[in-house]
Amino acid sequence: MPLFGAHMSTAGGLYKAFERAHRVQAEALQIFTRNQRQWAVPPLGDEERAAFMAAHGEWGNRPLAAHGSYLINLANPRKEAVSRSIGALCEEISRCSRLHIPYLIIHPGAHMGSGVEAGLSAVTKSLDEAVEKAACRDVTVLLETTAGQGTGLGSRFEEIAYSLEKSRFGDQLGVCFDTCHAFAAGYDIRTRETYEKTFQEFDSLIGLERLRFFHLNDSKRELASRIDRHDHIGKGKIGTGGFSLLVNDARFKNHPMVLETPKGKDLAEDRRNLRLLRSLVGKNR
Repeated sequence: MPLFGAHMSTAGGLYKAFERAHRVQAEALQIFTRNQRQWAVPPLGDEERAAFMAAHGEWGNRPLAAHGSYLINLANPRKEAVSRSIGALCEEISRCSRLHIPYLIIHPGAHMGSGVEAGLSAVTKSLDEAVEKAACRDVTVLLETTAGQGTGLGSRFEEIAYSLEKSRFGDQLGVCFDTCHAFAAGYDIRTRETYEKTFQEFDSLIGLERLRFFHLNDSKRELASRIDRHDHIGKGKIGTGGFSLLVNDARFKNHPMVLETPKGKDLAEDRRNLRLLRSLVGKNR
């Protein structure tokens, strides 16, 4: 069975995310290690790190990932702006290393009018610079599949493959597959035929061995809409059929799969979504 979980808030302290994960019986966890919408980041204090590490120890050897700041744009054509993004990514990699978080998930970026080719080249160059400066070999950076809104890169498997192949640190890179984003980008997973076609293409262009993490989100918008709007499992345009195919795919039976769907403080929505996902295991094989 896949390892199901959710993105959890760190309100009140980074370590609080583990308490919330326990409340929904999560087997995988994703967090932000910092405020994802601000450039300024206070240093990681010794007490905060110690509390996190203690909670992490109790959590055990379950999959754990951090999601990078939404402000980071490795394809920004403006020199000063991309330099800021590189610095922020370097800092995030370092924070993950200090917290013993093995995966950092990031969006490739947006080319902002410079064009796809120039944008992909910039992403790879910026990524290499950040990884080199951070010098943390214990953190794998995962490029997330995107919906392709605006000038966003990473909506086509070819674009993800470009950076993985061209990077000087390819062995330290992987992929996070977001179901909503892939669907919005035009990859249909709702029927067995289209599901197999999607992952055959992924394997051919990227390689399934590079796929380390999943974001499980239904889509409020239709196939190929290029609009990123997450919905609860089974409530959107993908529907339970597509998720049933995914959670029963033997190739991904040990992969972490986390929710990024809306929820309240009581986490009731996470419980419902996780209960539904677990109920699909063993069906539609």
